Amino acid sequence: MKAIVFAAGLGTRLQNETADKPKALVEVAGKPLLFHAIAKLKDAGITEVVVNVYHFAEKVIEYIHSTDFGIKIHISDERELLLETGGGLKKAAPFFGGVEPILIYNVDILCNIDLSLLIANHLKTGALATLAVRKRETQRYFKFDAEKQLVGWINKKTGETKISRPEVFGVAEEMAFSGIHIVQPEIFGLMPDIERFSITDFYLEVAKTHTIKGFYDTSDLWIDVGKPEQLVEARRIFR
Repeated sequence: MKAIVFAAGLGTRLQNETADKPKALVEVAGKPLLFHAIAKLKDAGITEVVVNVYHFAEKVIEYIHSTDFGIKIHISDERELLLETGGGLKKAAPFFGGVEPILIYNVDILCNIDLSLLIANHLKTGALATLAVRKRETQRYFKFDAEKQLVGWINKKTGETKISRPEVFGVAEEMAFSGIHIVQPEIFGLMPDIERFSITDFYLEVAKTHTIKGFYDTSDLWIDVGKPEQLVEARRIFR
């Protein structure tokens, strides 16, 4: 099974850390975030990983070439245009031949989710995509019905909503996205004919007619280290 690590972000919230390097190379416990992400994927049985690059791309590429991860690493170069999450996945499509699902992992996530459970759940449900979500406080939530089908999205701060299935949106459960998801390769055939787009908006559109499921993660550790205060917390936990 293959995976992609989204590592092209600017890391603007970590200005002190990312003035001379990308977020992917910010260190926790003496190792870059990219190393932690790939190690977790390898432990889950992933055999090949694609890493997309943009900000300080040459430094990420140099790090990948100089590090033995124990599995094959490919680079999807977005230096000509930062493609957002949907466009980044679409550009990497040539690396993902075959029928196996593709695991997607944000480089700034440190957690102890059991990825094997996520993979097993995805295969069991037959969903086009499965999004790891959890109960936590944030501003933006995906909404799921009683069968854990994605039905919409809401921004609690602005009141903005995006509705996939209006008949159940009002009573659907609100869950926060964990930055980890799995898709079937058939998803590439449904993507819009544009280069740059959000994977969130794409999922919400596709959920109108296809099965997009939530996997409710109840593990006890999840940190988005793209935020300064969370990076401090991660460095306290991981020494």
